[in-house]
Amino acid sequence: MQKGTTQRAADLNWDDLRFFLEVARTQRASAAAKRLGVDHTTVARRVRELESVLGTVLFDKSRTDGFTLTPDGQRLLSHADAVETAVHSASEQFTGGALELSGHVRIGSTEGFGCFFLSPQLARFSAAHRDVSIDILPVPHFVSLSKREADMAITLERPKRGQYVFTRLCDYQLRLYGAHDYFSRHAPIQSIADLRNHIFIDYVADLAFSSELLYLNRTLPNVTTRLCSTSVIAQYQAALQGEALAILPCFMAASNPQLAPILPDEVVVTRHFWISCREDLRKLRRIAALWDYLREVAEANRPLLMGESAHMQYVDT
Repeated sequence: MQKGTTQRAADLNWDDLRFFLEVARTQRASAAAKRLGVDHTTVARRVRELESVLGTVLFDKSRTDGFTLTPDGQRLLSHADAVETAVHSASEQFTGGALELSGHVRIGSTEGFGCFFLSPQLARFSAAHRDVSIDILPVPHFVSLSKREADMAITLERPKRGQYVFTRLCDYQLRLYGAHDYFSRHAPIQSIADLRNHIFIDYVADLAFSSELLYLNRTLPNVTTRLCSTSVIAQYQAALQGEALAILPCFMAASNPQLAPILPDEVVVTRHFWISCREDLRKLRRIAALWDYLREVAEANRPLLMGESAHMQYVDT
């Protein structure tokens, strides 16, 4: 190792990595400061000091985008994240169950499940464990665990490779829904054949992030679509306007009195959610507690997820 590199490593303040991690996660010095309980100027100063010691720029900074990681910042992120994980793991080895749950967890999820199911459930978990901060990423694309975009992920497909722990979280069903206004202005639907005379909402096929989403054409081939979106929430909102029909998850649509299922015993799609995380994180107490909690609430809400109930259930944490 060169002398200059050795000197920089010796000068590195490991506590600065905490500041770096929070800025990388929040992309704002003010948000990182709030989490760390310091002034935002302190956060900015600690980041500058870390950049000076390492002899590189870790963030591109702008008024609109905040703090965006540079390529060197991305490289440091994986190391800093590993250091944080090792510190938490070591601490938990010695403290056992004596301490309250604490730390940060970022969860990636499909858009509809994240917004309609995870958000209310995690709000309860967060209220019960006030020292655990949670980021929910309900997005219409895959969230990468390998790139450390999230600590845990809930996906339509299980991981095919990588050092992950995963299990099936739950099954869920989708049915065909239409707004009550729709039925008053369109031909009655008494059979599958009648659907050929109706208009549908669907995914943008070439932009769907998973083939598991292309269920309309598999379930009802050759029907007419005039509105497509990459977002299931956009499809849900469009269906509420009463101009077209959509296949929607029951956990989203069943609780809305404006929507009614159509041919519910004939048009049924079953899919699965998988929960996964990196192996090095699985034994952390906050990860283990949240993992177990999500499995428990998924089991408690099986009737909602499978379209047998319109009511969400909650469990104590």
